[in-house]
This record gives sequence, structure tokens and C-alpha cells, in this order.
Amino acid sequence: MTLPPAAQNVSRIVLRGDRATRGTRTIPEETPVALTYNHTTYAVMLASPADLEDFAIGFSLTEGIVRRAGEIEDLAVVAADRGIEARMWLAPEAAERTDARRRRIAGPSGCGLCGIESLEEAVRALPAVMSNAVFDSEMIDAAMAALPAAQALNRQTHAVHAAAFWHPTQGLVALREDVGRHNALDKLAGALARQGVDAANGLLLLSSRVSVELVQKAAMLRAPVIVAVSAPTALAVRLAEAAGITLIGVARADGCEIFTQTERIALRKVQHVA
Repeated sequence: MTLPPAAQNVSRIVLRGDRATRGTRTIPEETPVALTYNHTTYAVMLASPADLEDFAIGFSLTEGIVRRAGEIEDLAVVAADRGIEARMWLAPEAAERTDARRRRIAGPSGCGLCGIESLEEAVRALPAVMSNAVFDSEMIDAAMAALPAAQALNRQTHAVHAAAFWHPTQGLVALREDVGRHNALDKLAGALARQGVDAANGLLLLSSRVSVELVQKAAMLRAPVIVAVSAPTALAVRLAEAAGITLIGVARADGCEIFTQTERIALRKVQHVA
């Protein structure tokens, strides 16, 4: 059994005023992906069926199941009758930690917190992100300008999110896409881990709004700066401030807005406006 493609062509009728035309549209695929550890299902997420090895590793890292990618001793992505299984086998120490905190969650593409067991888990304490890296507005502009050309699936479908990592001397290092914004970030986390890239030395780019689970995952990656196309939620701002993350939103061609930890961004004189 083979994995489904990341996008499918479907028939549709386009209405423009009183005129109707038939044709096709390319839309993103979405499928249940079961993440299993040592033969036991830990989570079932709805995700795009692409870069699933990255997804499995990144999810394991950002959820704290493993502390480093090497604790996953084996990984197999297998197509099943009703979805896909990412089957992982953990080193004994990681397996013991997972058994101690095992929970089953079902995560639709718009939410990364479904199925948690307590309010404390929703806003759990995060590791402090320590970085002396400093970036300027030209770097932010260059990083965000590099996104569209690398978003191959979004060019086909206009319906998926992207997460990317940009380095001042290397440019766009990696980009991953998914129907879920948190899935895209997990895939990116896995890609960086597999490449041995340290997220502390660049910008984490998001094509979406910044909600709390994205800040949590960024903190687990020790990423010092998040730059997003849209605005953050108020809780995401508070969490980023507490974790020591510079949170930048509304990053467009004409500028951006810095919400937290502004010392990492080289600023000209700041004018105060109402």
C-alpha cells in the first residue's frame, strides 16, 4: 500500500455572477497519522501526507517525548487502510518517560492542544530560551521574502501553512508545509534535527498567526525569534515573554511588529504613537 499524494485534483463549478464554468482545482490532501511508540499509539493527528519522517521526529522533540532525535532508534512510515502510521521504537530511557506520561490525543488540523489532561498542560512551564543573537529589519525582510518561492505545495493549493528556518549567512535552510500550522512546525523541527541544525542561530518563520502551541514548540527547539505573517494571540505573547522568545508578527513587505524581547532586534530610534 502506497502513501497518498500531498495534493489531489478535484472537480468543481466556479460561479462568477450568473456564469458557471466547470473545471478542476488542486487541493491539499489531509489524512489521519498515528504516531506510535513501541507498538502503542500515542497520538492521532490530521496532517498532510508528506515529510512524515520529519513530522514524527519533530513531534517527538517538541512534545518532549524524546530529548534528542537519537532516542528514536527506528522509524517506519506505513500506509494503513484508514490512514498512515509513523511507527517509532524508543531507547529504553525515553520509553520509560513516555509510558509514565502516556496520553491519547486526537488533533484536528486547526488545533494542537486537543486531548490534554489538565489546564496546567495547556500553559505548561517552558525552558528558558537563551541566545545573544541579534537581527535587523533587513534580515527579517529577506527571510520573509524567501518564503513564497519555497512554498511548493501552497503554490499548488493556496491552502496550507509553512514553517521555515532562515540563517543570516545561509538564507532559507529548510521549509516544511502542512494543512496544520503546528504540524508544519513539527515537520520543520524534524528536518532541522535530521540535518543537525541549531535553531538558536536564526529566525523561525511562520505563515500563520501565532497561537500558544507554536510558542511552546519553538521554546522546545530553543528558537530565540519567531517571525509570523499574522498576529499573535495575547496568551502567545505572554508565554513568549516568559520563555525569553522574541515574537514578531504582522511581518509584511512594509514592515513588522515586535511584541516581546525587543533587544534581539537592532532598532533605530523608536517613536511612540497612539
